[in-house]
Amino acid sequence: MAETPARTIHEVIDRYNAAFRLHDPTLLEDLLSDECVIEDTSPAPDGARREGRRACLARWSELAGNTDLNFAAEPAEILGDLAVAPWILHWGSGENDRIRGVNLIRVRGGRIVEARGYVKA
Repeated sequence: MAETPARTIHEVIDRYNAAFRLHDPTLLEDLLSDECVIEDTSPAPDGARREGRRACLARWSELAGNTDLNFAAEPAEILGDLAVAPWILHWGSGENDRIRGVNLIRVRGGRIVEARGYVKA
């Protein structure tokens, strides 16, 4: 049986964004490498670090599945194996119920190996 080719970085980022937009964490399940590392935007000042596929998937599934949060992805810039992926997070309907941020997402072999999140303060 032939091996399925790895996703491109564009395909990975599109699926990642869809998971958050559609509140469907199942779209994340096969996007993370076993050695994935993510650094969250909180708690301040440095954020939390999660290591390993299971820990990263648990955190992102929690966020993607939260229907009180709405992520609006903006076009990502792809630089080799790195995606610079800006977004806006809304958590209410008020003018100030939002924040802008960016994720730096590194992809190898069609899977996310590293992600670091930053927000404007």
